[in-house]
Amino acid sequence: MKTIIEDFHSIIGSENVISDDQKTAWGKDYTKAYTPDPLLAVLPKSTDEVQEILRYCHKNKISVVPSGGRTGLSGGAVATQKEVVISTARMKKIYDINKIEKTIHCQAGVVTKELQRAAWDAGLYFPVDFASSGSSQIGGNIATNAGGIKVIRYGLMRQWVLGIQAVLADGTVLNMDNVCMKNNTGYDLKHLFIGSEGTLGIITEAILNLTTQHDELLVSIFGVPSLEKVTLLFDLVQKMKLNLTAYEFFTESSLKYVQEHTHLQSPFSGYFPFYALIEIEKTTPADQDKLEQFVEKAMEEGLILDGVMAQSSAQSTEFWGLRENIAESITALTVAHKNDISLPLSKITAFCTDLQKMIDQKYPGFEVVNFGHIGDGNLHVNFVKPEKMSKDEFFAYTKQADVAMFELVKKYGGSISAEHGVGLTKKPFLHFTRSPEEIALMKSIKKVFDPLNIMNPGKIF
Repeated sequence: MKTIIEDFHSIIGSENVISDDQKTAWGKDYTKAYTPDPLLAVLPKSTDEVQEILRYCHKNKISVVPSGGRTGLSGGAVATQKEVVISTARMKKIYDINKIEKTIHCQAGVVTKELQRAAWDAGLYFPVDFASSGSSQIGGNIATNAGGIKVIRYGLMRQWVLGIQAVLADGTVLNMDNVCMKNNTGYDLKHLFIGSEGTLGIITEAILNLTTQHDELLVSIFGVPSLEKVTLLFDLVQKMKLNLTAYEFFTESSLKYVQEHTHLQSPFSGYFPFYALIEIEKTTPADQDKLEQFVEKAMEEGLILDGVMAQSSAQSTEFWGLRENIAESITALTVAHKNDISLPLSKITAFCTDLQKMIDQKYPGFEVVNFGHIGDGNLHVNFVKPEKMSKDEFFAYTKQADVAMFELVKKYGGSISAEHGVGLTKKPFLHFTRSPEEIALMKSIKKVFDPLNIMNPGKIF
């Protein structure tokens, strides 16, 4: 161990090698189910330093765990087996913003919010956004194919990645950074790294597409009587051709947790079973009229019980706070088990009905708290521990409940992971979404890039 520490000191400097008790913090993410146990953590500042670190680890057969903002919920950044954690926290450079091509070139450790700010200051816009944008990093976003609140309008992270630089397990640097929009020259290897969760190599730089800045955003919250009508309301949004940028939903219990934890105020005097938060882009004055017509029609058809339109940017932020603070509030106030799944929009109501029946029959006392990006079929399912049940007993039951829930996911043609990847938490359940043939091919690809299996071993498979 002493020799390894000294060797890393010579590669990147002693101040960038963490071998004391603080190393534990670098070897975990937002999951709580695993005990981090990294060998040490190293903080390179460049692709060259990442290359030297991986050459050393490959030569000495030392496993590594890539680490970004550590905001994931699947255990993908957890080091449990004495791995070396390679953090991109010091890789924060933004090299260039090309206003003609509408691209930005940056290192993998750039925080999402900082990149968004840089793009906006340049008169452009980076639309991939989520609650953790203040701490998540671009490399991690790419490695998990992050989604978030704007997917319905702008798509996933994959749609915005033009080029990638990555370092393989043996130190080979791959420059997959051709910036041509059309480059039809065989396999596009960068797409293998998008969503690979650090199992093929470490992303060190990226060239991302940007777009034009949006116009004024109009945010509204509606009280809705049922989940089915949440989906029917979304259908009405599409029929009336509103310039939709986000469509979120949450439940009455979700709202109450947020109010208790954050003291944010609901715009309504009472409570409703479900809420829909709708954000549209106002490109012309007619869009405001169209939104008002939408509300009238939704009322007529019984899709909404009440609604409030934000009257200022500050109120829009407050409305979004009611949605974006749900996960944090549940974690702060309860013991909960979280899941991130996706389903065809037309199947969500039937799935949630069957899920609640299953929980009531097999796990009475569990509270199910759902919220998510309903427009793209992404549900965040939370099982909240009954007050009189021990944590150990609760988490033992949730393992059983997960299997039953994933069987329902498969029944309705969904995915066991919508945003946070597979990591450790979803690894046993991959077969619910991927066929044996797909899994075999993915394992074969892993062996080509990482024959010694030192890159984030034990994740996904």
